[in-house]
Amino acid sequence: MRFWDSSAIIPLLVRQHASEQAEAWFGEDPALVLWALTAVEVTSGLWRLAREGALPETVALAADARAEQLVAASRVVVDVDAVASHARRLLRVHALRAADALQLGAALLWSGSGPQGRVLHTLDERLALAARREGFTVP
Repeated sequence: MRFWDSSAIIPLLVRQHASEQAEAWFGEDPALVLWALTAVEVTSGLWRLAREGALPETVALAADARAEQLVAASRVVVDVDAVASHARRLLRVHALRAADALQLGAALLWSGSGPQGRVLHTLDERLALAARREGFTVP
């Protein structure tokens, strides 16, 4: 079981330069752990791509539906108060955006605050750096 950030989920849903890597990670372990608001971030990313013309709306709609199925089949971290507490600490010590701090906070909560040996998948460099510093393995 591995924690997935939204940046790593989108290439599973639509063809992007990182799709092969995301598919390989998924093939290694298809049991996903997600933050409760990852679905919102994924929807935002898909429809931003559609508005920018990088993705046909029909493809975005189908990918959004697949995202719902993926979330339904995943373990979802839902304790907002505990995640927010972790996120506030993370914002004090790492150069993260709020949404990324919440993702990492959810991963820490899932790991029991013992991330050694746990994998976090992200394509965001700042989040990857912070996750490594917190003790996660980030491929």
